[in-house]
Amino acid sequence: MKNVVITIARQYGSGGKTIAAMLAKDLGVHCYSTEILRMASEDSGINERLFGMSDEKVRHAGFFRLLKRPYEGELLPPESSDFVSDDNLFNYQAKIIKELAQKESCVIIGRCADYILKDYPNVLSIFIHADEKFCLERAMERHSMTEREMKKYIEKTDKYRADFYRYHTGHEWTDARNYDLCLDSGKLGFEKCVEEIKAYADIRFK
Repeated sequence: MKNVVITIARQYGSGGKTIAAMLAKDLGVHCYSTEILRMASEDSGINERLFGMSDEKVRHAGFFRLLKRPYEGELLPPESSDFVSDDNLFNYQAKIIKELAQKESCVIIGRCADYILKDYPNVLSIFIHADEKFCLERAMERHSMTEREMKKYIEKTDKYRADFYRYHTGHEWTDARNYDLCLDSGKLGFEKCVEEIKAYADIRFK
């Protein structure tokens, strides 16, 4: 197979971003995360700041978890009144993700990439998780918050990711059926997670 794309969804504090970077380095491919916002901005001509603002709007919208508008791929033209709507901003990110999957092997973090690329035969989707204690201890190493504040922050971040995923896909973020492989980084460690993903990819795409 020409290109292999690995998508990584992850709970906050589980080390999913670190695992994605380690995996990409091992494979000699690019790892994409927030760079997708910049690329979507360049492609659409829409200010990159609006993509970030859209994310924040979603993060603070209490009603968001009640809504669902699964991605269908339609891009609105510049003359449309909804050209810079949250849905269209997401659709431009999805366009970039699809283009990346078609042209190169890479690792993509978050952005509902597993759902956007669900019909692509060259895609392997991963969910990285860990227990509360592991996520909390790791997050505390990186942020100067009290344990109580950090617990609250982790809960808020994971809730946002779940709401974002549900809105754009119609599915539940933590449902194992959405992914090819779910790994507990607290039990395996980061290096073993990378090894497991590579071994699975070897079997799947050989």
